[in-house]
Amino acid sequence: MPSCHLQRALGLAIAALALSASAQDFPPKKPVTLVVGFAAGGAADAAARLIAKKLGENIGQSVVVDNKAGAGGNIAHQQVAHAATDGSVLLLGSVGPLTIAPHLMKVGYDPVKDLAPVSGGVYFPNVLVVHKGAKVKTLAEYVQLSKAKPGSVDFASTGAGSASHLAGELLNERAGIDMTHVPYKGGGPALQDLLGERVTSYFSAPPTALPHIEAGKLIPIATTGLTRPPYLPNIPTVAEAGYPGFEALNWYAFVAPSKTPAPVLDRWNQEIVKVLNDPKVKEALLKHGLTPQPTGRAELATFMKNESAKWGAIIKERKIAAE
Repeated sequence: MPSCHLQRALGLAIAALALSASAQDFPPKKPVTLVVGFAAGGAADAAARLIAKKLGENIGQSVVVDNKAGAGGNIAHQQVAHAATDGSVLLLGSVGPLTIAPHLMKVGYDPVKDLAPVSGGVYFPNVLVVHKGAKVKTLAEYVQLSKAKPGSVDFASTGAGSASHLAGELLNERAGIDMTHVPYKGGGPALQDLLGERVTSYFSAPPTALPHIEAGKLIPIATTGLTRPPYLPNIPTVAEAGYPGFEALNWYAFVAPSKTPAPVLDRWNQEIVKVLNDPKVKEALLKHGLTPQPTGRAELATFMKNESAKWGAIIKERKIAAE
């Protein structure tokens, strides 16, 4: 019996030493790379640069943003899934590659097995906007028009399987309508065709739609979060306008290669949560229309699982296929 107790004590001591050693490896001895799956200038890039700057200051180590655009962010996710596991590589992952793309196509990574959740990052809702010629000012009128002339109301998106596409498909499912989806290769072309009245509506990212809303060129009829964003306080959410529980968010979350030691992931969680709670960082993010969403690691894992289940069901029900 004593020998069993001794072996168990030795085992616990070795495990404690291993955890301690992993914790001492933080921050990594080499510059940290924060990978972003989209080009410079967008919402993800803006969030990454604001957060990376403060992270670097706090940990006393350089945190470099690396934009790896392509395939809707899937290239960056595949790269990080197979990257170094010493804590020197983080990814600002997004809703599409983490919870939508795997239901649509073969991707070179498994979001659950290859990427470890670290912390929630930021989120923002879409805003459903129509051109003035559509002659609708409320979601009820929009749905009524869709039901009166099935298939005549169309909506733009930034591509098949994108967050803006699935927001429309979720509304189709919840409202019992059948809007026609018109995919574009990005938000710019979609917005231009909406302004030119070549498409009826668009689930737009607020920062790109707001100038046109303020100029009176586009009519906002609903936002897709559960609560109204501060920059559109007078526009109801889809949930408020008759579809309780409706939520379709754009979100970005921090993940890392799955084999990164747990103590290092825990330390990154602490540091990222600290930055997202920093008043100056919060203020800067909100100016970009981005709401900070710090979470625990387990909380993020549950959130991602639920998002994947929700969008997987919509993709199956609406028979959505990749372009």
